[in-house]
Amino acid sequence: MSGGSSVAVVLPPREGFGPGHAGAIGLLVERLASGGEVVLGRAFEGAAFASRRFEPVRLPFWPPSSHVGRYANGVVRALRRLRPGLVEVHNRPAIALAVRRAMPDTPVLLVLHNDPQGMRGAADPAARRRLLAVVRVATVSGWLAERFMEGVGDAPPPAVLPNCVDLAALPPSAAVRTPEILFAGRIVADKGADAFVAACAAALPDLPGWRARMIGADRFGPGSPDTPFLARLRPQAAAAGIVLDGYRPHEAVLAAMAAAAIVAVPSRWPEPFGLVALEAMASGAVLVCSGRGGLAELVGDAALIVDPDQPGALAEALRRLAADAGLRTALAVRGLARARQFDVGPARERLLKVREGLLF
Repeated sequence: MSGGSSVAVVLPPREGFGPGHAGAIGLLVERLASGGEVVLGRAFEGAAFASRRFEPVRLPFWPPSSHVGRYANGVVRALRRLRPGLVEVHNRPAIALAVRRAMPDTPVLLVLHNDPQGMRGAADPAARRRLLAVVRVATVSGWLAERFMEGVGDAPPPAVLPNCVDLAALPPSAAVRTPEILFAGRIVADKGADAFVAACAAALPDLPGWRARMIGADRFGPGSPDTPFLARLRPQAAAAGIVLDGYRPHEAVLAAMAAAAIVAVPSRWPEPFGLVALEAMASGAVLVCSGRGGLAELVGDAALIVDPDQPGALAEALRRLAADAGLRTALAVRGLARARQFDVGPARERLLKVREGLLF
């Protein structure tokens, strides 16, 4: 690949880029690619997505540095060989800055998927001002853009490039939904997994014919470790009659959403965007979620919003949805209409417009 309008996309150092190995960022990059990109990321066991060109980053032994520093050095070496016209770095300000220093004539787009105030190279307003001076910044939600601009002052704000879903590629929605309440995601306290268990334990005895299921593990990918949190949660889930399926590939999660009547996303931490919530709406499920971070911005009036630290409120929302088929139908219709605003076609056009502004 030579220079010109070519684009090199740099994944975070722990992100995979293949079926069963990709997290949210890898899946988004694969979904948005228009065909001319080369994707750089860590080497992993298994095959990369066949539809995209992937180059594993080789970590140099010299100069000695941290793992992230070695990864950044490996990225720069690969980019110097590839000579792209634009470098798009995902979620690592420090790597974007390293690329900019090493290749000052190549424009850099930094796409942030998480709160920049917790990131090396962007944690304080002065660091964020320095970033805006040398790279183009984009965020996946308006909430993240606001977090980036806190204390920065009078400067051009980041572009907002919301996450997306490919509606045409989703499994067909079930004509008759299964009376199931589904949780899909990491089984950790930040995602409200324990709040889901407590709410289902309270609600299910009042909902004959309904069941609950959790898909996920401590982290993405097979081989996720058992954790003290999971060890404590497992007997509580069993006592409530909740099935724990463990990690499943993304395709299996989408298939479960296409069948389940209700999906719960009771996140405690401020979700930067809320991709699981978007996938639930796009799959035709009824959504109940917290309103933290970018979630309220994403769902609008297409979901029931509850406080994840009040399991009684979540339990009551589940009872209300399970008992009211008309409400479920209305929310499902609104959810699907909301999801269409985040379809892959418009999202790709927004991304290409930002890239073109840097290339030409």
